[in-house]
Amino acid sequence: MKLTLKREYFDTYTAGKLYVDGLYFCDTLEDISRPVKIKHETCIPEGVYKVVVSYSPRFKCKLPLLLNVPNFIGIRIHAGNITANTSGCILIGKIKNNRLFSSKSTLTNLLTVLRRSKDEIVIDII
Repeated sequence: MKLTLKREYFDTYTAGKLYVDGLYFCDTLEDISRPVKIKHETCIPEGVYKVVVSYSPRFKCKLPLLLNVPNFIGIRIHAGNITANTSGCILIGKIKNNRLFSSKSTLTNLLTVLRRSKDEIVIDII
């Protein structure tokens, strides 16, 4: 299964669209891109990363985890509404201005799709 995150808007936050096997799934919200990483305030570098669904001690539930992200650890796709909720991770939902809505239900839907996959899951961030 291939997830594609197309970043489209860059300001004080980064907004994009998430596709599952080429079909639009939801909007995304991330921290801004920086030439030098600032912990909890920088989006991850563009690239292709393997994704696994695993238990998150922070969120106390299973969430998608991006593996082998350079200079980052614990990068997850999770629910949230504003960039202060990202901590370098990818938030999903429906974006309006710089906020996400329906984030929890979008996450539930994504987890259902990912759990059905029998193939390796990757995300291509462009």
